Amino acid sequence: MTVFSRTFDAPRTAPTQAPAAAAATPRRLAGILSLQDFEHAAKRRLPRPLFGYIAGAAEDNRSLDANRAAFDAHDFLPRVLVDVSRRSQEVTLFGQRYASPFGIAPVGISALSAYRGDLVLAQAAQAAGIPAVMSGTSLIPMEEVAQAAPGTWFQAYLPGDAARIDGLVARIANAGFRHLVVTVDIPVWANRENNVRAGFTTPLRPSLRLAWDGLMRPRWLLGTLARTFVAHGMPHFENSFATRGAPLFSSTAIRDTTGRDHIHWDHIARIRQQWRGPLILKGILHPADARRARQLGADGLIVSNHGGRQLDGAAPALRALPQVLDAAGDLPVMVDGGVRRGSDVLKALALGAKAVFAGRPFMYAAAVGGHAGVTHAIRLLRDEVDRNMAMLGVNDPGELDASCLIPRRP
Repeated sequence: MTVFSRTFDAPRTAPTQAPAAAAATPRRLAGILSLQDFEHAAKRRLPRPLFGYIAGAAEDNRSLDANRAAFDAHDFLPRVLVDVSRRSQEVTLFGQRYASPFGIAPVGISALSAYRGDLVLAQAAQAAGIPAVMSGTSLIPMEEVAQAAPGTWFQAYLPGDAARIDGLVARIANAGFRHLVVTVDIPVWANRENNVRAGFTTPLRPSLRLAWDGLMRPRWLLGTLARTFVAHGMPHFENSFATRGAPLFSSTAIRDTTGRDHIHWDHIARIRQQWRGPLILKGILHPADARRARQLGADGLIVSNHGGRQLDGAAPALRALPQVLDAAGDLPVMVDGGVRRGSDVLKALALGAKAVFAGRPFMYAAAVGGHAGVTHAIRLLRDEVDRNMAMLGVNDPGELDASCLIPRRP
């Protein structure tokens, strides 16, 4: 197994400054002016079950809606007459300099919504100098993504027994990933009624409805599904274990993703002994869990309610952030969930987050425009962060704090 140094020195391939200006926006994307526009475009392009899988959350969508409401509960207090001509949005995470304080969160089965989706997301992020986290429920082998986009982070859903966990962690290390993100908020699968109503099931089952939805979306049918089958054969869940997982349409797929309800902190301690790179726990909301993670040697936390896809009614990350920060000590704390604007990124940073991740918007962008779509989405968000920093009177993300915000009155 590959052993990584825990000094977190930046690799030679790490971006040290913002990349040069990107090429002109393709004509087909010129009318997309915000991340929200990508969602509307993706709804027209994707079959209803796939769009429903990305957009849907658990039960009554309370946590999904609360994620957005948490950002809307804060207003800015800008400073004026500040020289912001030398502003920079670069941040450092785990010894590596990134061009912007946001990244791409893991999104499962992304290669079913966009052709080679995992590669598209990782390569666009690498070119832009931001972090991307590859999902453990992905359909492209992790080794291929790590080779094509060095510096990508990997997110793991832990298998149900220690031997399989050891094998998976060893495989991730040998593939060349340096950052391991362990999702800890999924002991059982949630009640995702919205997915079922949209026609999405796990495993995905062929049906007349699915076939009709595909025929009604010919660009997706030919450009993603047919192209994938012709070039790469039946998609598999490639990265759940040390070896290849079940085919996409197999009845064993659901069996392979259950049996986690007994996983506990001792498994994290075991991973810490084996993994020598940055170990980040994703799905932390309670301060007691933040303290436990720090005691066991975690190197960072992502405060998250899984995009509203697990426990409906779980607090939004932005509301939980202050208490987690108090408990986390000097650990870098990041957040995800509900990010749609540059103003959202800056509000999270002002409340103490080191960086922010977004998943759904970038997945929509990949579905609509592939690599160019994700590049355009990154550019839109980066430009919003830049403009808003200038209007706030801020030259560096480190200057943001709670004094930049005021609670919005009902």
